[in-house]
Amino acid sequence: MKLSRAWTVAAASVAILLLVGCGAGNDQPAAGAPAAGAPPPMEVEVITAQAGALTLTQDLPGRLEAWRTAEVRARVEGIVEKRLFTEGSDVKAGATLFQIDPRTYAATRDAARADADAARLVVERYRPLLEIKAVSQQEFDTALAHHKQTQAALARAELDLENTRVPAAISGRIGRALVTEGALVGRGEATHLATIEQIDPVYVNFAQPGSEALRLQAAVKAGTLKRAASARVELLLEDGSIYPLSGKILFSDLAVDPGTGAISLRARFPNPERLLLPGMFVRVRFPAASTDQAIHVPQRAVQSGPQGQSVMLVSSEGKVVSQPVKTGAMAGSDFVIAEGLRGGEQVVVDGLQKIRPGMPVKAVPWRVRSTSPESPAASPVSQTTGSKG
Repeated sequence: MKLSRAWTVAAASVAILLLVGCGAGNDQPAAGAPAAGAPPPMEVEVITAQAGALTLTQDLPGRLEAWRTAEVRARVEGIVEKRLFTEGSDVKAGATLFQIDPRTYAATRDAARADADAARLVVERYRPLLEIKAVSQQEFDTALAHHKQTQAALARAELDLENTRVPAAISGRIGRALVTEGALVGRGEATHLATIEQIDPVYVNFAQPGSEALRLQAAVKAGTLKRAASARVELLLEDGSIYPLSGKILFSDLAVDPGTGAISLRARFPNPERLLLPGMFVRVRFPAASTDQAIHVPQRAVQSGPQGQSVMLVSSEGKVVSQPVKTGAMAGSDFVIAEGLRGGEQVVVDGLQKIRPGMPVKAVPWRVRSTSPESPAASPVSQTTGSKG
């Protein structure tokens, strides 16, 4: 009886050990899989580097200038009676902006008119007398000359009276008044009263380094680059955003400024919403040349350090690899890779701060954020020559 109970206990113990052993074997992780409870690989956003045709451009600083500017000035001397416009408003050509006291000029006009009438009557009286030799030819010529002088004085007096109403020379937006009612203007000079500017369209003046222009010309002559087919240009505002309307290059100086070593250029941009104001500093992105094969990556993907520039790649094994590169030009806000990439590599764009070489990661396509003012979604692909990041 005791022997049978002992065998039963032993058999139960063996069964428990077998179950425990089987369970422990099933819990072992498969080769290469993460241990139980380990976090999955971190996601990083990547793009696939590809070579293609690109238009090379340059980003150069510039300054906006009104399309047309007219200074409103007093043409006659007098006291300003009224200001007839609202500062900062739009005015039409010919509209009266200031009224100068006209009384003195009206009196002068009336006197000149009386003199002209009197001189005319003398000429009319002398004309028949000349035919009958009652007056000499000299007397008649003197009367006629005096009549012409009085007519000229009348015309001048009428013009002075007309100039007491100061008009707008052009249509546009007028700035602040530089004088107030009661001010004496026009004494010895044509007093500046206000300024009118037409700002739709606007000009942007900028300069290209002469050495850069020579380098591009040499590259085109050697066949490594081609001339840009378009004269359309982009405008980058002070906050980094791209102006939604494109412009056009109007001219380029034929000489290099000896003081700056640069060539002056001018472009014109439409400005229907009056977003662009004269005097604003901007950057102009204009086409300089084109190339048939080039690889470009977002600027944020390129890192700089003591050893030079590099990008982070995701290898076929899903691990991070540091790849040295050299940048040449830019494609919009992207760097053009001169050395280091051949095409087809997965380049990390977002998540660079959290990774290091050899770290396993999961590559996902880069999601272009619409809030990035210079992302490829916000601007067409272009390049800035000569930038080294």
